[in-house]
Amino acid sequence: MPIRLENVGIAVRDIDATIAFFTDLGLEVTGRDTISGDWADTAVGLDGNHARIAVLQTPDGRGQLELFEYIHPDAIETEPTLPNEIGMHRVAFSVDDIDASLEIAARHGCHPLRGVANYQDVYRLAYVRGPSGIIVMLAQDLTRG
Repeated sequence: MPIRLENVGIAVRDIDATIAFFTDLGLEVTGRDTISGDWADTAVGLDGNHARIAVLQTPDGRGQLELFEYIHPDAIETEPTLPNEIGMHRVAFSVDDIDASLEIAARHGCHPLRGVANYQDVYRLAYVRGPSGIIVMLAQDLTRG
């Protein structure tokens, strides 16, 4: 049976700020909605599920994020995920210019966890703490000219 990745879903504190961060990095909003009802309760497993959602897509059309901001039940605040914790780890993007991407992230108050690493002169990469504590990996392929 064929399988394909549909999207990565991320609960966020402020959907508009998170959309601004990802669209400034180059993703495109493909849809926004407010969802609720029996189907949403059943699909997600929460009674009274009511959320604002947005779907963002990479310019190549191959990757999507679904962001959701809960209206009901209340969102549960957690500590930001650490790179070595079990569970949702990070979302990664290839970028043409990591320095330019980090400047964009910095305008949103988002900075590398430690710095920019060079992996065997193949990639320059950094983990950035994004909105709502999301870990975002940015990677520039140094072999592309």
